Amino acid sequence: MDLKSLIRNVPDFPKKGIGFKDITTLLKDPDGFREAIRLMGEFLESVEPEAVAGIESRGFVFGAVLACQYALPFVLIRKKGKLPAKTMSMTYSLEYGTDTVEVHADAVKSRQKILIVDDLLATGGTAAASAELFERGGAEVVGVSFLIELAFLEGREKLKGRNVHSLVVYDGE
Repeated sequence: MDLKSLIRNVPDFPKKGIGFKDITTLLKDPDGFREAIRLMGEFLESVEPEAVAGIESRGFVFGAVLACQYALPFVLIRKKGKLPAKTMSMTYSLEYGTDTVEVHADAVKSRQKILIVDDLLATGGTAAASAELFERGGAEVVGVSFLIELAFLEGREKLKGRNVHSLVVYDGE
């Protein structure tokens, strides 16, 4: 199945010159969504995680389904200030400024094997910060899985040395 054909490109969104990769068209196609989960599941099986972590917010869609399907704990990676209990956080640089990701402090166990899941690998900052956050908490990130990779933004470079998996790769906008 050609998953790329199920992803809508929205030109000039959110600003002129950007081609937004809209996954809602894939999500509303049951066969396409099931195939994406199946392929991500193959990667999950190959890295044998003990928990799945999803990056806010579309990473929740894929990560939660995978965690449920494989009977694994699911961990939310959220933007700063969204989690109610004690958290661990990691601040990272953006093009203009910084951002922070957080997980609940009790969501990670020492030496626990974690698979991080998100819908899109663009510049790699959020995924790299998420991986560093888990590793700082004593966990082992065994893989990072994405539905889409925008290879021309070179986000994989920020994840260098990590086991990165992408289903659909765009070499240009």
